[in-house]
Amino acid sequence: MRSWSLLVIAGLLETAWAVGLKYTQGFTRPVASLLTGIALVGSMALLGLATKDLPIGTAYPVWVGIGAFGAAVLGMVLFKEPVTLSRIFFLILLMVAVAGLKVSSGA
Repeated sequence: MRSWSLLVIAGLLETAWAVGLKYTQGFTRPVASLLTGIALVGSMALLGLATKDLPIGTAYPVWVGIGAFGAAVLGMVLFKEPVTLSRIFFLILLMVAVAGLKVSSGA
């Protein structure tokens, strides 16, 4: 259970650094760049810790899925990216796939 918690936090930090890239403006804003870098390192470190117990074939796709879902949702909320029925449908499919990987992992 600890590894799954670490993996979820790692995925949330992935969302943070992915969205943070937008705020760095090409790494020209020092504070945003520093915070984005911290989130990136934290995300990778927690992913690494989670993979001590979880299979990489499960952990990595779950981590990417959480980050992609979060970045897409925050893109719609923060940056006024399009909110369409098809985007929402595919984001739901992404979360179903993430849940399916967790359930079927045997970990």
